[in-house]
Amino acid sequence: MTDELDRLSNSRAPAPSTDARARALAAAMQAFEAPENNPENNSATTQGTRNGRRQSSIINWIWSPIMNRKLLAGSALATLLVVPAAAFLTLELTRNNLPVTKPDVEVAGGELPKKTSPKVESKSEALTEAPALEQKAKQAAAKPVTAQEQSRVSPEPEIAEVQPDALADIDATASGAQPQREEALSADAAAPIGALSRTRQITTGMAQEAMPAPSFLPSDILMPQEENRDRFSSEDTNPVKSVITDPVSTFSADVDTASYSFVRKALFAGALPDKDSVRVEEMINYFPYDWSGPQSEAEPFKATVKLMPTPWNPNTRLMHIGIKGYDVVPAAQPRANLVFLIDVSGSMDEPDKLPLLKSAFRLLVEKLKADDTVSIVTYAGNAGTVLEPTKVKDKQKILSAIDTLQPGGSTAGAQGIEAAYALAQSAFVKDGVNRVMLATDGDFNVGPSSDDDLKTMIEQKRKGGIFLSVLGFGRGNYNDALMQTLAQNGNGTAAYIDTLAEAQKSLVEEAGSSLFPIAKDVKFQVEFNPAQIAEYRLIGYETRALKREDFNNDRVDAGDIGSGHRVTAIYEVTPKGSPATLNDDLRYQAAKAPEAVATRQAQGGELAFLKIRYKKPDSDTSTLITTPVTEENAVPTLDAASADARFSIAVAAFGQKLRGTDAVSTYPYGSILDLAAGAKGDDPYGYRAEFLNLVRLAKSLSGE
Repeated sequence: MTDELDRLSNSRAPAPSTDARARALAAAMQAFEAPENNPENNSATTQGTRNGRRQSSIINWIWSPIMNRKLLAGSALATLLVVPAAAFLTLELTRNNLPVTKPDVEVAGGELPKKTSPKVESKSEALTEAPALEQKAKQAAAKPVTAQEQSRVSPEPEIAEVQPDALADIDATASGAQPQREEALSADAAAPIGALSRTRQITTGMAQEAMPAPSFLPSDILMPQEENRDRFSSEDTNPVKSVITDPVSTFSADVDTASYSFVRKALFAGALPDKDSVRVEEMINYFPYDWSGPQSEAEPFKATVKLMPTPWNPNTRLMHIGIKGYDVVPAAQPRANLVFLIDVSGSMDEPDKLPLLKSAFRLLVEKLKADDTVSIVTYAGNAGTVLEPTKVKDKQKILSAIDTLQPGGSTAGAQGIEAAYALAQSAFVKDGVNRVMLATDGDFNVGPSSDDDLKTMIEQKRKGGIFLSVLGFGRGNYNDALMQTLAQNGNGTAAYIDTLAEAQKSLVEEAGSSLFPIAKDVKFQVEFNPAQIAEYRLIGYETRALKREDFNNDRVDAGDIGSGHRVTAIYEVTPKGSPATLNDDLRYQAAKAPEAVATRQAQGGELAFLKIRYKKPDSDTSTLITTPVTEENAVPTLDAASADARFSIAVAAFGQKLRGTDAVSTYPYGSILDLAAGAKGDDPYGYRAEFLNLVRLAKSLSGE
């Protein structure tokens, strides 16, 4: 017998014939398709089992008998006892890496696609669908089950029915795609937190693989939140000043808009912004206003001043100053020599950073003229030149260089700036625009130079005719304080790009004002008449404050105004004798009152005197413009003011509210919304409509 076994073990099995395989396959298909075996091509009895039941996990083996007991079915006791026990058992099995088989899910209209990883509904979809799924479950429980259906029911827990359209959403969410911010936000705001407990988790995949038990909460809630390392300069809000002791207010022009974009991104993410990130003047100046402008280039800009009642305080008035720069026609724009200094460090590897940055610069290239020049420098560990100075007429070469950018490495920002300035100098355009455009998330965490060294270098290059603008991207790592400092010292603007639409606005629609300055070192100074005005408060411009003596000092740097730029400044002033006066009269200044009355009469009832000092782009000597402010500049009611003025006041109120300014603490978001809605006016790009949504979001998030 042993010899026979040895002989058989050493022999080879005969090769199967083609006919034999064909007969075997035909027999198997005939048995499979036989109606008596399975009308739907699935055997009622799973193959490979002795007792004729489906294979199931240990969880289902324990779960099903309990849930099928009449004593517990449908009772509150089942929820209190069984669900915690099942959750604990699932946790233990998962922690010990024991396999948990997937549930069988029947899909209306088709089968689940085979995947190899669990898929979970996005939070916004789960919240909005939970009530509907719960209703379906109740209806299904109340419906009688036929004998034919009973024979096909698995003893496993019931899973909510999934529609084919939902599967695409689940896959998109699991693969990292984010839902649109408006839809996600509205869903989160509409659903109470308690709705999370009703969320049905839908899983796919698991073909021949073990899967950890799904969590009872959406994955984005369970994942630990990354530390927020955004950095902002902390400045005290401008105080109320007495005209008797401080009659003069001096500040630098500011046309940056970064704060508004950052506030918008925070609100759309479902959180009130950091108070230090709110710069009210940048929010006001984000919007285009139709202020009256100059008629010729000889007069770079014109000031429009209006007095009107204060909506949040009936005992004060607003002095509204609007400046518009001369709009240079495109044919007259000077040649541009631009260097794109792009951060490609590892921290830029996020959808709203480097990918958005590349799309933004592609938009800018399309805006430039054929004889303009573009260079590209990157920095990550070490600086590198990606593109030597190239004419825009060779556009495809520039766009291809942008497309090749990939993230990786640490951030040596100082080396990158040095390399960028060297390229700008090599392609310097006399009487043209020479500008480095720094695009980064602000993380200068590696570099041989300190922040002070960087500022010193930028100031020196500015004096040589090469300016610096900053484009910020992303959240969680943004060094806003440094970006603001670099832009201000580089005679440039600071913008924050949170969407491609914002890139279109900043780099295309406002390219002239951003790239082509018509005046530099623009300073404002207002002197108030103590006979008419008791107190005043400048709204915003905390980071742009200047000393009184700086106004006439041409060596002191200030802000620039570009082609067609608009600058808006608003003072809240308290008339003499108003009950809103906060400061007592000075004991030893009363004797000067007759002199003040005589001064007011001699000056024809002036309330204030506005002075603007500026330099032309190619000059180091300033020019002065003056405008007296009298009652002729006043409007009797707020409704009598222009729509642009009223809308800018609504934005000013909103910014102060977000910043926590005491003056508007009792002025509700609802009133701000009404004021802005009534002054929306013509809104071709939808900026003002978006602002109304931001006010609504802030109102909801504040719980007001």
